[in-house]
Amino acid sequence: MAIDLKAVEQLATDQSSLKAAAGLAKPAKWSGVGASQDGALIWGECAGSGANPYRVMADLRDLGNKCTCPSRKFPCKHVLGLLWLNAEAIVPFVPAETPAWVSDWLGRRRGTSAAKPGSNAPPAGDKDLRAARAAEPEVAEDPKDIARREAQAARRSEETERAILDALDALEQWIGDQLRLGLSGFIDDATSRCRRIAARLVDGKAAVLAGRIDELPSRLLALAAGDRPRAAVVELGKLVLLARAFRAAPRDAEIRRAVAASETRETVLSDPQALRVDARWEVLAEQVQTRRDGLVSQTTWLLNLAPNGPRFAMLLDFFPASAGRRGSVFTPGDRFQAELVFYPSQQPLRALLVRRDASEETPALEWPAADTALGDALTRPLLAEPWVIEMPLLLPQGRIARDETGGAWWRAADGTATLPVAGNTEGLLVGTALMRTAAIWSGNRLTILAAQTSWGRIGSDE
Repeated sequence: MAIDLKAVEQLATDQSSLKAAAGLAKPAKWSGVGASQDGALIWGECAGSGANPYRVMADLRDLGNKCTCPSRKFPCKHVLGLLWLNAEAIVPFVPAETPAWVSDWLGRRRGTSAAKPGSNAPPAGDKDLRAARAAEPEVAEDPKDIARREAQAARRSEETERAILDALDALEQWIGDQLRLGLSGFIDDATSRCRRIAARLVDGKAAVLAGRIDELPSRLLALAAGDRPRAAVVELGKLVLLARAFRAAPRDAEIRRAVAASETRETVLSDPQALRVDARWEVLAEQVQTRRDGLVSQTTWLLNLAPNGPRFAMLLDFFPASAGRRGSVFTPGDRFQAELVFYPSQQPLRALLVRRDASEETPALEWPAADTALGDALTRPLLAEPWVIEMPLLLPQGRIARDETGGAWWRAADGTATLPVAGNTEGLLVGTALMRTAAIWSGNRLTILAAQTSWGRIGSDE
């Protein structure tokens, strides 16, 4: 079953969508492209602006389609790009087993009336395939304009840096006031106090730091009452360290990422010095959190099963809560071969998915052993980034048990370490002999992501 570009043109809502689709109709943008045995269903994953690719699927029998991107256009540019790939056979659509995410979509749309191709599309007169495919002509720019633009950019950068430094001065003064007035009052009134200084940091263009402080009250309230004063002191101390690190190296990309803003996806991908790792990865868990600023953070934790390279990778996406629940492209326990590029860092962790190979049968791989002793794993990362809030760990053999108050604890099999576990751990994790455990350490609690036992893998929700 095949379509032609005329159908893509008719399906596009406007010329800009058609133009964007032409830009996406390139093999480098796509991974996991496939088709059903009869060629009626096609699918693929397209790199977008976030850390995770968008899952795109279409039914060529009636041109029904679906994409996980947040676009309000229907069909979006990714769907049009996938159809364009198929229409011009730019990449092979190899018949393969239908992925579960395509089957789920197909099951939901069965029974609905299928639209005829292009029946809901506007007339094609205002769209032009040739114009969409035409490369934008390069216009020679006046050197004076270039110099003026560079000068303006430099001036904006200096103004931003000055605004951040002023905001950090206000932050340090605020921290001093909280300590002088007493931690008891700070903990009781943390929400309103943190909200005020967070607003000041937003005005001072330190948006990332503002978000961290805005979330501080909820992190404190998640702890037992007796643990909150210590946690508050530790966090305020980390904020002071981060502020002073920024003053010492305001152009350091890693520090700036923790204070003001992250590099764009395009910047990281185009950085020749950025670490790239092609390995087999396992999806440990996904964490979705609605933040106080109205954004939803979607964090996917990956474990590197290869002997070399960073042991963990974190794919992080943000989207507005008003956009509703967003489908994930990963399922905990999935394993796949992929290339990741890491944000520049002394301890590479945050990454972008560059390429994900199609699923294939491979021998089962055991989780690797921890790279360092547990004591070093708990403390060494703090030497490079003392302000870090959380860090992933691979724990050795151990077991989780509860004390008489119901609190959960992880204990190493050799009895050399015991660490508290966050939340009320339920299910199979408690009492089971755990061969390996992947967890996040927040400085006072472990959050279990997944574990391996002698009889299989256990997720945190099992």
